[in-house]
Amino acid sequence: MKEKRVWKFFSIAEQEKEQAFLRQMHRAGWKFVRVGGLCVYHFVPCEPEDVVYQLDYNPEGWAHRAEYLQMFRDCGWEYLQDYLGYAYFRKPAAAMRGEEEEIFSDDASRLQMLRHVFRWRVIPLGLLLLLALVPLYVGALCDRAYGIAAGLGVLLLFCVYVVASFAAAYFRCKRGAEK
Repeated sequence: MKEKRVWKFFSIAEQEKEQAFLRQMHRAGWKFVRVGGLCVYHFVPCEPEDVVYQLDYNPEGWAHRAEYLQMFRDCGWEYLQDYLGYAYFRKPAAAMRGEEEEIFSDDASRLQMLRHVFRWRVIPLGLLLLLALVPLYVGALCDRAYGIAAGLGVLLLFCVYVVASFAAAYFRCKRGAEK
């Protein structure tokens, strides 16, 4: 059985894009098997089918693992794996109730999930940015190590992009929850 590997990066706030990517791959005849390493997605050939993929950010899920997974099984979701705090699930579109059935079906629950992500991902990333990368970047500039400074600058810009995209998604969701 041949396996297809695809490197694709999704920021913390691009959960919907990641879900759409996995769905599109399944429709094209590539069933998601796992993601690992540095954003390498593994797929195996399958019959093209419309399958919905959902991600749930639940770092506390390990504490009540059996109940957590059973809740999703009871709703027809197949558990696939955990990766960086996210649990991956899938369900055939034909088995969906109504037009849209999502793990987070409203902005209030999405906002709660984003708050969890903020606490467990964005704050540590921001601290890393401030406490480690900025002093290293400034030190490299002062030492005229421009190659190192350029590499650190790219890493800093990446961190700023991730934080900014998360902030934009958070405030969009917050506005939707307040309506």
